[in-house]
Amino acid sequence: MQRILIIATDGYEQSELTEPKRMLEESGAQVTVASLKPGEIRGWDQKDWGTSVAVDCTIREVAVEDYDALLLPGGQMNPDILRMEHKVIELVREFDAAEKPIAAICHAPWLLAEADIIEGRSLTGWPSIRTDLANAGAAVVDEEVVVDGNLITSRKPADIPAFTRALMAALDMAQ
Repeated sequence: MQRILIIATDGYEQSELTEPKRMLEESGAQVTVASLKPGEIRGWDQKDWGTSVAVDCTIREVAVEDYDALLLPGGQMNPDILRMEHKVIELVREFDAAEKPIAAICHAPWLLAEADIIEGRSLTGWPSIRTDLANAGAAVVDEEVVVDGNLITSRKPADIPAFTRALMAALDMAQ
């Protein structure tokens, strides 16, 4: 059974957490949601607050060796808050150093830039962060899903099926 860690906080783009989580769980994966605080985190659903999801553990309790992959949902608020948290950036760097898949969608590639792991690599993201990604040394493309080594990136909620399938393929999961 594949073990996938999702790191998110209040303001995550609802569909970018709930849909990949559902697809992964339906394929037999064990998915853990980690956040900055215990309890629940609230999603952002297009133009207003959405529903909440339960937090399984805090980021301080996460050990990279306990997981096979990292999934980072976007939304504008979520990655902007998370990229200011040293422990989150440290975890992103540790997943990358271990060459484990890191899947980041929408605004979440900001976390990859903050972790300084994208120089010379190809990726995509929401249009408003593409300059940030290029300034951090990435080769930015406008494609549904981009896989470069262990990094898997997508642009927007419409890309979720391809994004999740790419993560599943990286983990050799039946689709």
